[in-house]
Amino acid sequence: MVLKEKVLLVFKNSPFYLPVFITLFLLPVILFSGCGDDIKTADLIIHEKNSPMMSAKDIEVIFSDSGKIQAKLYSPLINRFSGKDPYMEFPKGFKVFIYDSVMRVESTITGNYGKRRESARIMEAKGNVVVRNEITGKQLNTERLTWDENKRMIYSNVKVKITTADKVLFVEGLESNESFTWYKFTRVTGEMLVKKDSL
Repeated sequence: MVLKEKVLLVFKNSPFYLPVFITLFLLPVILFSGCGDDIKTADLIIHEKNSPMMSAKDIEVIFSDSGKIQAKLYSPLINRFSGKDPYMEFPKGFKVFIYDSVMRVESTITGNYGKRRESARIMEAKGNVVVRNEITGKQLNTERLTWDENKRMIYSNVKVKITTADKVLFVEGLESNESFTWYKFTRVTGEMLVKKDSL
């Protein structure tokens, strides 16, 4: 069975739709028609500056596999970079909604910064990263996290705070499924029990 992943970018009320269209489609045709050797020079200049091939505001990215929507990502700004290892960057933060098999939001991931390597389907999140199971209310807080879309797993090798209904755990070396229904960790650095009447 062959699985096909599709990533759809949706411009949500973006005034940048026309400039993005011109930049991505018309400008390369005008600049490089009949250029010959100048293409290598122009390509070198673009990569030296490391500027994105596309930028857009208020973006929704839909991740689907074999026609089924697996997740949606919202971001106030996306930069897309090309090259041997193309990636999308979310410098102003992001929020991912992960769906179960009946299209119910199972978990969310938010962060102040994100970078998704498109070929590997791996996303790195940094700065005030929160993973929340929207069904149980269980929550993870950390400063750095990796989401592997292929394995449907999340990992963190820095300090993590896990909040459940009855306790708060402080751990290191976390591994979990993306819906945050189970997890394991290398070591516990602290634990607090929470009384129900204290919440």
